[in-house]
Amino acid sequence: MALLDRLTARLSPAAVLRRGLQLHEAGDAARAFPLFAKAGQAGLAEAQYRVGRAYLDGAGVPVSRPEAARWLTRAAEGGWVEAQTLLATLYLYGIIGTAAPKGAEAALFEPVAAVREPQSSTDYVRAMRWAKPAAEAGSPEAQALFAYILTSGPDELRDLDAADDWYRKSAAANCPQGHLGLGLALLRTATDNTAQAAAAEQLKLAADSSLPTAFYLLGIMHERGAGLPTSLEQAAQLYRQAAERGVRSGMARWGLALLEGRGVERDAVDGESWLRRAANLGDGEAAALVGDMYAKGGALPPNYAEAALWFRRAADSSHAGAARALGLLFLTGAGVSRDQEEATHWFRIAAEGGDKHAQADLANLVLAGSASLEDRVRTREWFEHAAGSGDLMAAFNFGVCLAEGVGIERDDRRAMLWMRRAADGVVNAQYWYGKMLIEGRGIEADVEEGMVWISRAAQSGMADAQVLLAEMLLGNRAGVRNHAAALQWYERAASQGHTGAMFSVGAMYGGGHDTPEDRAAAAMWFRKAAERGHGHAQMMLGRYLARGLAGQRDEVEARVWLERAQSQGLSEVAGDLARLSVPMREPQLAEH
Repeated sequence: MALLDRLTARLSPAAVLRRGLQLHEAGDAARAFPLFAKAGQAGLAEAQYRVGRAYLDGAGVPVSRPEAARWLTRAAEGGWVEAQTLLATLYLYGIIGTAAPKGAEAALFEPVAAVREPQSSTDYVRAMRWAKPAAEAGSPEAQALFAYILTSGPDELRDLDAADDWYRKSAAANCPQGHLGLGLALLRTATDNTAQAAAAEQLKLAADSSLPTAFYLLGIMHERGAGLPTSLEQAAQLYRQAAERGVRSGMARWGLALLEGRGVERDAVDGESWLRRAANLGDGEAAALVGDMYAKGGALPPNYAEAALWFRRAADSSHAGAARALGLLFLTGAGVSRDQEEATHWFRIAAEGGDKHAQADLANLVLAGSASLEDRVRTREWFEHAAGSGDLMAAFNFGVCLAEGVGIERDDRRAMLWMRRAADGVVNAQYWYGKMLIEGRGIEADVEEGMVWISRAAQSGMADAQVLLAEMLLGNRAGVRNHAAALQWYERAASQGHTGAMFSVGAMYGGGHDTPEDRAAAAMWFRKAAERGHGHAQMMLGRYLARGLAGQRDEVEARVWLERAQSQGLSEVAGDLARLSVPMREPQLAEH
């Protein structure tokens, strides 16, 4: 056979190419390659294409992408359509070209089998340079590639109408990528179920050729009932098929379906495994879900340290919700070292990603004086922009910025205007607006109108508003005095955990008000507030125990509470302590 190869090499380049193709078909790549090279050097475009593929696939020669690119370019310049199509694919998927940034990956079609890992960044311009002539020459694969570039490339290359036409041509030739692209194009413009159903038909044809993305998209359509019957069961199986074919988003959806038992029997272990696989491939949503699993716990207690690792991974993938969750962990010291500066950093990232809760978190740190001047200005700008778009919560937050001088000069008059606008739908704004009316901030004081707004906030369940309303009812503000109603409002706030309200309920039950005296109830509420660190409640509980005012006398415990009150700066307890017969406790030495 070697003699035959040498004899063949003396023949015409076309004959050399034919012999190389025979050897290639027979699986003898090592003997085929030198014949392809000889014919390629003679200028045969097909042979040059074969040499390029050999270097790309490592068939009979070591893999060399630079050599592959050089030979494929020669073939493409010679008009060989397959070379043009392959070159376009390689540039599109960053398999050849300039160095790839971290995380670069393909989005729609599958790259050639031998080289699935991108090594360079996407080069849409060079990809279009070769996809266009191949598409115009009638290659269905190139037509789909060209359409994809026109759809997903940089703005200066995009032409959605032309892309749709090329997808139709490719699909008409029964190209799987053409069906997939046309399905996506139809979904992009679909306004009713009929149009969505037409898109689903194209995606089914792509799925029949096992294009992984098609399985995932059909799963989405079944889950949402868009163009296909709503079926969580069918959606789950399509997600499974996409996941098994390596679609990252399919892994995430299949994992979530298993985790929650959506359309499939619940399997938390397998579900977590698929979510982890998707997260390890860079799916931020999957990483955030894994973080949530650890943060919430289940059969085992929460593992905040592990949650922090997954939230960080999700946040690094631009998941705003995970960035906020990570910020909360740093703020509270759960699973990580407590670090307010680090919390601010992650709140900032989440807020810049559009998470409104994170914007409010950052605003709270700003109000507490724990953020930079830049954060103060940025926070105010977010709220001002959103407020101007009609967001009532943002209008309230912008009003707070104006009222407190956060990132802008303090302006009570403008603050009142925004608070009034937000008060139509935001409870906190009702409270603030009412308080500012009562105090006459930015407007002439109007206690009666202010009380109306405080009442609205209190009725909506805001504990601070309930306490302020109770205080106004006790003090006869706005000409209204009603101790029984005040007690009810204090009790409602206390039931929500408002420590000051607990103390006030105790004080009212203790006597001296237009309500029935109940010292046992008073002692109970003083104790609740005292246990939460309220200094005056600690003092009152100590006095009740020292004097037996609620029927129980306990000087030992009384001294404990009185000393706690004294440690908070309440000097008036000194006389109470002096009158106790129980001596002051001596400090205890630590036992070894």
